[in-house]
Amino acid sequence: MISKAVLVTGASGFVGAAVAARLVRLGCPITRAAVRRAYTKLPIGVEGCVVPTLAADTDWTSALAGIDSVVHAAARVHVMRESHADPLAEFRRVNVEGTLNLARQAAQAGVRRFVFISSIKVNGEATEPGQPFRADDEPSPRDAYGISKLEAEVGLRALAASTGMEVVIIRPVLVYGPGVRANFQTLLRLVSSGVPLPFGKTNNRRSLVALDNLADLVCTCLEHPAASNQTFLVSDGEPVSTANLMRAMAAAMGKQPRLLDVPLPWMSRVANALGQGAVTQRLFDSLEVDIDKNRQLLGWQPPTSMADALAATARPYVAARRR
Repeated sequence: MISKAVLVTGASGFVGAAVAARLVRLGCPITRAAVRRAYTKLPIGVEGCVVPTLAADTDWTSALAGIDSVVHAAARVHVMRESHADPLAEFRRVNVEGTLNLARQAAQAGVRRFVFISSIKVNGEATEPGQPFRADDEPSPRDAYGISKLEAEVGLRALAASTGMEVVIIRPVLVYGPGVRANFQTLLRLVSSGVPLPFGKTNNRRSLVALDNLADLVCTCLEHPAASNQTFLVSDGEPVSTANLMRAMAAAMGKQPRLLDVPLPWMSRVANALGQGAVTQRLFDSLEVDIDKNRQLLGWQPPTSMADALAATARPYVAARRR
């Protein structure tokens, strides 16, 4: 049960839309979505408020009127093919300056709690065996997106200290669910194609988070007293190798996986020669997170298993392919 009015930014996006829909299901008295355009489709029960930009001079007065809590999911997201001459400056303009402008106005408007959707990239890009990332580890971002998210976190903590507005930071790993796009959709397409894939020997450990699990943690953090001014990592709690993920995807789609046991050094050399080193890193390296803090402090467990979440992700994908 959510007892207070909530503003969700990025509510037309993958994560924001799921959070807004869950808030309605939980009985939130006012679920307001900040959207760029008046005709944006929103979940039933969500009221829209047009806020055209996320910038240092954006006026949030109308969106924040009567709001008790904010879930800030809007951002300039990580992109594989960057087009800006100065990516860090562009990430800072939106993810740091835009975020802190919203947070300052939220504090002035009397908002009680501000939940910020950050990124695991604040922790880093990869983990060593037996050394998962933890929420209170020293940050080590490696790219402009991760740096901008960390700078926003630092600014939000300072604002919380000076205003008394409670800030909660959530750093998700790779999010998947029905309608997922980008890298996860590419994996679905590859597995669905039946083409032999050279990933049989991958034995890495990667944490993922189902969209339902992330939305559930966000809603928990809106209400739980112990979440105040804390940072949480979030995953399904079931690290998986790339090979086993592909097997699970195939099972969810009713297919037999076709994985070849190609030595990883060979694959890495070929990928680097083709300029696909970053893709190789995501497929072969480990990125594991420890969510014990969530369990101990909030009593939170991922409510949806990876198997069930993959099945829910695969169903609409398979149905769309059959049309």
